This record gives sequence, structure tokens and C-alpha cells, in this order.
Amino acid sequence: MSPVDPLFAFAFIQTFIDILNEYFGNVSAATLKDNFDVVYQLLEETLDSGGHPLTTSSNALRDIVLPPSLLTKLLNVAGANITSSINSGSGLGSGPFSSPIPWRKAGLRYASNEIYFDMVEELKAIVNRHGTTLSSIVQGRIETNSRLSGTPDCQLSFTNAQVLTDCAFHPCVRLKRWTDSKVLSFIPPDGRFTLAEYRYTPNHASTPARFVNTSTTPSAPPLNTARDNVPIPFALKTNNELESNGGNFNITLTSRLTTRDIENLVAELHLGEGAGGIKCVTARGGAADRYGRGVEGIGASWAFDPNKKILRWEIPLVSPSSSWSLRGSFTTTS
Repeated sequence: MSPVDPLFAFAFIQTFIDILNEYFGNVSAATLKDNFDVVYQLLEETLDSGGHPLTTSSNALRDIVLPPSLLTKLLNVAGANITSSINSGSGLGSGPFSSPIPWRKAGLRYASNEIYFDMVEELKAIVNRHGTTLSSIVQGRIETNSRLSGTPDCQLSFTNAQVLTDCAFHPCVRLKRWTDSKVLSFIPPDGRFTLAEYRYTPNHASTPARFVNTSTTPSAPPLNTARDNVPIPFALKTNNELESNGGNFNITLTSRLTTRDIENLVAELHLGEGAGGIKCVTARGGAADRYGRGVEGIGASWAFDPNKKILRWEIPLVSPSSSWSLRGSFTTTS
């Protein structure tokens, strides 16, 4: 028996969770209990008798296992076998596995053909107490919503595709086309799906391949990781004073953008076990509301979660080059 990659099981679990999210929306213990019959059918279709992944495409699964609804539940209680009648293939191309493309249904028709792309990027960074970026990385994904008739063949090109590295694609993407010309060529599934995931590297196009030069002295660093850092659009500085029964903090946030706003900015401060008695003052340019929550005329607000011990600071709109501050104190019993 050949060894199995340990990540194989985790990859299937994540795929099955994604399937449950598509079927039920919000997955919880109550959701799984109320829809146990659907979950059991999904497990039967996604795994074969030997425990190997079988059908994991949501488009194919929806032809076999109907998504839960009030009508299907009532018909199931009444004993009607609607799954076999709908998937019997009486309609043109309506039976399961009738499409030669595993991820796309056959016979799709829309009155208005449209496809949307949303590029969602997440910036993760490590910043020292002086606000200097030590390490940063941007990971993104291309969320797609397809409403196209027939079997469309799509192409998506980028102005500077060289900045997209460590890419992972949906099975519909033709890898050779991307390798040769950096163009995403694909026949999309129907509905919502993730077309690609990637890592953004701003200096990838201008930075040549770097190798360790054995002829240099050991003290010379072979890699210049600072060049790969992604600039953070704001500076965050903290000043904390800890005492035996609590502490004080002063957080200053300054936008580094000169022409654009930052929307819906949220900063979270973990105060630790036993924290309580939170008192905060939010301010912008010297103006402050000493009552803390819902700053009228400024827009900033703060809230404390007593269960997670997290202080949440929200700023709906940070204008270019503006500065904001959150000052406060807390007590602790631990």
C-alpha cells in the first residue's frame, strides 16, 4: 500500500466544508442536525466505498443531491421521490453527469449573459513598535460569479501578470496557457466559484532570480527580503503602560495615503484574561468624545467583547493623511 499525503485528508475536509457552505449557507451544529439526510447523501456521493474522493464539484452534486428547501422537505415527508424524477434525464441534458465537462452543467440558458470578477486581497504584516514594517505579504483570490449560457470559453488577461506568484487555479483553468502567455483561459462553472488564488509580489518583475553566492563573505545577506515587502497604507503606533492591576494604552493610527480614503478600518487589541473596566477616548486631530462609543461627527467607535477579551476599534472612513487615536485604560484580576 503506497503512503498517502497527510494533507490529502485535510484538503478533502476543506472541500466538503465548502460544499456544505454552498448548500446551507451558515454551517452550524443545528444546521447539520436539521439537514442530516442531505449531509448523509453528500458524504455518499463525495466518497466512494473505499474512502476516496469521488464527486466534489458542486454543479455535479446539485444534479444528484437537491439543496434543502421547504418544498423538498415537505415532499420527502410525504414520501415523494423527487430526486429520481428530476434527475431521470427527461429534460434535454438534465440528467446527472450528462455534461462532458465535470464542473459545468449541460443545457444552461440565461436571458442575460454576464460574468463578474472580484479580486479580494488580504495584507498580513509584522510591524515593530516604531511603525516600521518588518515583514508583509499580500494573498489574494479571484472570486467569480458566472451566469453564461451554453459552454462559454473565457479569457482573462492582466496588465502586469508578473506580480502574481504562487498561483493555485480552479480545475477549469488551462495551465499551459497561463504558463506560456500569462492568460487565464477557462470554461467557467455555473454560479459562484474561486477562479484562482495567488500571492502578490510588487517587485517580482524587476527583481531577477536570486541565488546564494558562495564566494561572498558569510556576513553578507544573500537575500534582500525588504524589497519584497508590500507597503502598508497606514502607520500604527502603540504606547502601553502595564501595572499590577491593569494598564493604560495609547494607539495612534495615521493614513499613509495621500489621495485615497481607507474604508471600514478595524483594529483589535487583545487585552488578555481577566481584563475589564474598559474606559476609552477616541479622537481625531484633538477632537474627542469622552463617552467613547459612537463618536458623533467623527464616526469612530469602540466596543469591548468581555468573552474574547478583545477591544475593537472601528473607523468607517479614514481620509488621506489623517491621524486618529484611541486612549484608554483597563483593569485586570489575573
